[in-house]
Amino acid sequence: MQKLKLENLDCAHCALKIENSLNAMEELENVKLNFSTSTLSFEQKSNENIIDKITEVIQSIEKDVNVVEDKKDEARSFWQLLNKKLLLITTISILLTFFSYNYISQNYFQVLMYLLAYLLVGWDVLYKATRNILKGKLFDENFLMGIATIGAFALGEYIEGITVMVFYQIGEMFQAVAVNNSRDSINSLIDLKPEFANVKEGNNIVQKNPEKVKIGETIVVKVGEKVPVDGVLLSDTCSFDTSAITGEFKPKTLNKEDEILSGYINLSQASNIKVTSLYKNSTIAKIIELIENASSQKARAEKFITKFASIYTPFVVVAALLLAFIPPLFIEGALYSDWIERSLVFLVISCPCALVISIPLSFFSAIGAISKKGILVKGANYVEKLTEIENIIFDKTGTLTHGIFKVTKIKTYGIKEEELLELAALSESFSTHPIAKSIVKAFNKEINHEKVSSHEEFSGLGVKATIQNTEVLVGNQKLLNRFSVDIPEEISEDLNVVFVAINSKIAGFIVVDDVIKEEAKNFIEELKRVQIKKTYMLTGDKKEVALKVANNLGIDEVRYELLPQDKLSSFKEIKEKTGKITAFVGDGINDAPTLASSDIGFAMGGIGSDLAVKSADVVVLNDKLDSILDAIKISKKTKVIVYQNIVFIMIIKVGFLILGAGAIIGMAEAIFADIGVALLAILNSMRILKESKNKDTRREEKKIKEGNREDSRSSKAPTSGFNTSKGTVTSSCCEDKSCCSKS
Repeated sequence: MQKLKLENLDCAHCALKIENSLNAMEELENVKLNFSTSTLSFEQKSNENIIDKITEVIQSIEKDVNVVEDKKDEARSFWQLLNKKLLLITTISILLTFFSYNYISQNYFQVLMYLLAYLLVGWDVLYKATRNILKGKLFDENFLMGIATIGAFALGEYIEGITVMVFYQIGEMFQAVAVNNSRDSINSLIDLKPEFANVKEGNNIVQKNPEKVKIGETIVVKVGEKVPVDGVLLSDTCSFDTSAITGEFKPKTLNKEDEILSGYINLSQASNIKVTSLYKNSTIAKIIELIENASSQKARAEKFITKFASIYTPFVVVAALLLAFIPPLFIEGALYSDWIERSLVFLVISCPCALVISIPLSFFSAIGAISKKGILVKGANYVEKLTEIENIIFDKTGTLTHGIFKVTKIKTYGIKEEELLELAALSESFSTHPIAKSIVKAFNKEINHEKVSSHEEFSGLGVKATIQNTEVLVGNQKLLNRFSVDIPEEISEDLNVVFVAINSKIAGFIVVDDVIKEEAKNFIEELKRVQIKKTYMLTGDKKEVALKVANNLGIDEVRYELLPQDKLSSFKEIKEKTGKITAFVGDGINDAPTLASSDIGFAMGGIGSDLAVKSADVVVLNDKLDSILDAIKISKKTKVIVYQNIVFIMIIKVGFLILGAGAIIGMAEAIFADIGVALLAILNSMRILKESKNKDTRREEKKIKEGNREDSRSSKAPTSGFNTSKGTVTSSCCEDKSCCSKS
């Protein structure tokens, strides 16, 4: 997939025409033009240089749009965004008109000056209209403006014709400023790509393009620099600003061997980092790709407006023609000049720019606002779908809980604790599951893999390893049952238990604990306030653990002791039973099938997992549940603003069309109905970006207030547990390798 950056693309309708024209080229396929970032992506069928042809097609539609090198986008001021050339031309046209009206009495010379003023300000519109007519494309805003103003001149309404063009161009200038201001906000979110990487080569440091850095190389990140690629910290400690990735603005201190993601900014001291990922697979590259592709998936409202405009514009042109020539045939004393003037006013009012620009702008403003909260939404269609969620189903480990386990108890039978822990750590050292990592971490010594002669993993049960001719089982009760190992009854009193058996005889057990996320309880309560009707939790954990978490959080329904495949079937059962839009929130690879099957899937902290990113519709980068709430609230606000704009624009348009047809209003009011309404709709759309900035502050104030109160409410108990069709599952697995004691 190739990408090009376009400059001076300020019209969403023009962007759609460019995309359609390029898709019609034989040399190209899968052409997508992202209006929000001015990025053109395409696949080329041949090896020939196609850039010149692409540029030619683009400029045949919009001559001011240029293909440029991908460059760093910086926030610009109002004056920097303003089209100064158009401003100068418009100002000269206004001065010429003023001078002609007040100081020139000779009729022919005055008309000539009016014509000059008109052509100055309207030449670009007339050129585009003529070019499109020659190509058989009649019905666009240039055609409507051209016909209306030429008609005004033909009727001797010179100043009215010039005024329409002047205000049309002023409106275009302000629309371009508004669109580019919003685009700058979006681009600021993807202006994350580091320009260089400092690579250590012996005693020297060489600056390289991040895309040239190889896995295993050591890079140096100085204070104030961005981490160019994913890696592992080699220095002892260092503080980083992680806001570009997580949306969290507080510094994060990392220690030696901790994972560092590209996009972090070094705050404390120069640090050495070992590269673990190529740039194309790094976190920052994934984020940029997600945001750049976000607006390619259009919401239903956007699709409706695009289709509506294609039908609406020719309809009003035909209506204007009928209005100009039919009434004088049947109304006694009616003058063609009067009805033609009415039809010209009708045409000015009817221009659909307000709808075509403001609706897409609302959705990509929403994507930008949500991204600032540490969440990436893959398309405008998902922004719309976020507003329709009625049920949310949660995975437990790593989603509602931190997924960070800690060994809290070790019980042995005829063996030393240190020896039991070493056998368990050796057996679990090949696993990436959080519980396995916690056991290895508790051992806190170097793992000698040479001691392990064989290793076999049983999905949903645990592992079997041969360690120095000793057979070791580490896992849940079902694993031990499979190998006919007896378990003492006293063990069942503990909730999170990992059993260890040596040569088919129980040797002891390890108890691990997971912690519920601090914001989880308040988050579940807040969901009810945004019209989420029911919450569910699916887990492979045993009944006691599942019910304890559900009780603490107030989850409506919990289903426990589920194998990975049971989660998917349970999700489908809930969705079919309720018949409502149902979301699933999971923590990565293990939940990928359910994420892919859900109406809308949230991957918690899943940017590091390709499978999670591909399966989910929404990626929660900062791993915070509250960010999901932010996304839902911003989406609901966006939907309100979109429908406000649609209703407002249509009421004004229809009302003014009727008034224009009845000669109750003239060109001045027609200009407001077109340009004025478009500007108001754009400004309303941009509220999405503005209002989202204060939500975090309001939430912190609320938390402080709630912290001063004593919470006397009891937790809501879940309404039901879950038994499979085969009966109650007594020892199943959650996540990729966890047993019911390992969730």
